[in-house]
Amino acid sequence: MQFYAPTMKIFSLLTCSFLLSIPLLSAKVTVQKEGEKATLLVDGKPFEVHGVGGGGSLEALKNNGGNAVRTWGIDENTQAILDDAHSKGIKVALGFWLGHERHGFSYTDWDSNVNQAETLFAAVKKYKNHPALLLWGLGNEMEGFEKSSNPAIYTQIEYLARAVKELDPNHPVMTGTAEIGKKQIAGLNRFCPSVDIHGINSYGGGPSIPKRYREGGGVKPYLITEFGPAGTWERPPNKWGMPNEATSTAKAADYRNSFEAFKNDPLCLGSFAFMWGTKQEASATWFGMLLSTGEKLAAVDELSKLWTGKSPANLCPVIESIELVGPNKEFDPGATITIKLKASDPESDPLEVQWILTEDWKEVAEGGDHRAAPPQYPKAILPESTNSTAKIKLPDGGGTYRIYAFIRDGKGSAATGNISIKIKGDRKPVPAEKLATPIVIAGSAQNGPWAPSGWMGDTAKLKLDEAFTDNPKVGSECAKVNFNADAGWAGVVWQHPAGDWGDAPGGFNLTGAKKLSLWARGKSGGEKVTVGIGLINEEKPYHDTVSQKLDLTLTKQWQNFTIDLSGKDLTRIKTALYFTTSANGAPVEFHLDDITIE
Repeated sequence: MQFYAPTMKIFSLLTCSFLLSIPLLSAKVTVQKEGEKATLLVDGKPFEVHGVGGGGSLEALKNNGGNAVRTWGIDENTQAILDDAHSKGIKVALGFWLGHERHGFSYTDWDSNVNQAETLFAAVKKYKNHPALLLWGLGNEMEGFEKSSNPAIYTQIEYLARAVKELDPNHPVMTGTAEIGKKQIAGLNRFCPSVDIHGINSYGGGPSIPKRYREGGGVKPYLITEFGPAGTWERPPNKWGMPNEATSTAKAADYRNSFEAFKNDPLCLGSFAFMWGTKQEASATWFGMLLSTGEKLAAVDELSKLWTGKSPANLCPVIESIELVGPNKEFDPGATITIKLKASDPESDPLEVQWILTEDWKEVAEGGDHRAAPPQYPKAILPESTNSTAKIKLPDGGGTYRIYAFIRDGKGSAATGNISIKIKGDRKPVPAEKLATPIVIAGSAQNGPWAPSGWMGDTAKLKLDEAFTDNPKVGSECAKVNFNADAGWAGVVWQHPAGDWGDAPGGFNLTGAKKLSLWARGKSGGEKVTVGIGLINEEKPYHDTVSQKLDLTLTKQWQNFTIDLSGKDLTRIKTALYFTTSANGAPVEFHLDDITIE
């Protein structure tokens, strides 16, 4: 016995070490189509996707009967997401972000497409054997919102899909489009035979997708990659031009109606509800299925019933009505108004109501770009407010506002509703959200919210590749700029929000930053480039509070340049970076890297 125990201990340790050294095996996933019936098979067994998109708790997803999560891109968190999902028996539709033309990506530029492809292929090699992997999702709405897409996008998707399947024959390839009414079906049918699954993002049109898909010529198996309540672009505006938002109670029916339509279509492989978390997009609550504090909303209950066939133990509070006392007219600044709420809890739990007043910014919320949260007015909620009544003293600034009710049962369930109102007069420009520095505007470590969306000059001859991998200064990528012209000028502005030139709220408060630092080099040397921060002047309501620039003459070697921001007014930076260049008898090419405000 004395020799037996240590021998067994050594054997146990060796066994554990051996088991840990065995790589986890990925499942083989295939798409089977027989006539009009399509089936997703995981190791030969049918798998109907009951999924979500978003970064909320996967444990909560599992507990509610979900079996899959969709991601939009690959980053430093991808490995942890896959590992967490595998530990909970959840599959991952692993998305790879493909460039958008509205952000400046060109599907006719050689270097941009080669670099994007090589980045994708490296990711496929890295993650193809992970046991949580369900499929590859190539892009999200990269075809844009125009009436017809650039055919070059679809030919590039086909090239990528074919190559991914050669690298990883064990997982199908999907690409996700914004609805199906703008030649997306024709594009995939004609140009993309290697794409196994058509991913479709559909909101208000969800219940009609099966009918419209066939009428549009759809033959591929499809997954619904985003669905939920009707978007702001699908809702009629109220009398001051803002969309009225349904309560979380009413939205639950939207999820059910769409889900049941998808489930009854034999070509549909399942669906991913949007979104598993919370996001400022159109409003603070328009699309989220969870609150920022973690509570679930009624859409989760509804999906849980549909996924499992049984009702959750603790259901969300129900909003029966939320309404303004008296007519909803344009109110005088400083007026006091009353909101009435009627809500109940299915288990008769006591409810707590939080009232919040925010400004409401007009936006259509297409594209999913980052949006700053509008300012709140906590002092406007008067002390006599209760769980059923809000007394609100309106701010002095004019414009549109929303009054939110957040109802919680104290046991992890919640409900939300809001009312849109208008105050007479012009809105005072809202303060910009404070953002901590350092922050990287462009480069391999880019983490800033500004998008290179403001293109100027002869843009048809300008190319910007933000993921150029040849000789970066920092990390694995830099930005390459090519102005393929003999004369004229062009430039790009990094904006927030994307595409805005000072008419919409946004930008960020960078007070305390000391400098903008960047690295630059030319292809041949002698290239002349102007770089700067702050391009929108005071003629616009939401303008940059600083304007600084440098005129550079580049060499073939990397050089560091700085713009001094010490003592400058940085309370609103709408355009964190811009460059312009001009051609003088020959094309211009240069590279930028590690552009940082610190």
